[in-house]
Amino acid sequence: MAVHNVDGLELNVDRGPNWLFVKLRARDGAPAEVPQFAEKLWSISSRHFIYRLVLELDNLDELPSDMMGQLIMLQERLSQCGGALRICGLSPECEETLNNCQMETALQNHASREAAVMGGSEFAVN
Repeated sequence: MAVHNVDGLELNVDRGPNWLFVKLRARDGAPAEVPQFAEKLWSISSRHFIYRLVLELDNLDELPSDMMGQLIMLQERLSQCGGALRICGLSPECEETLNNCQMETALQNHASREAAVMGGSEFAVN
């Protein structure tokens, strides 16, 4: 497992068959801004030549709105390479933030890493 740091976040990267699993941890509380977040994840993905990512967000207390924008940008970039971005483990508060921004369709919250890999709305929490 590799550990990367970006914008007040610790990214623990684990490689699986055809997927990268990235567990996020906020250092010193949730970051207010994450301007380089998508670029860092893209860089990690490119280095591994794997364009399917599961972000495990169960250690985040807050989901900043600019992070959601970064996730959408990353999702579009991965999609252009035939990849995918899936998220799992959002707290009820973070999931509510996602719903309030009307992004629950674009970024479905899955119950676990395994459910995220399987995809499909039947495996989603929301």
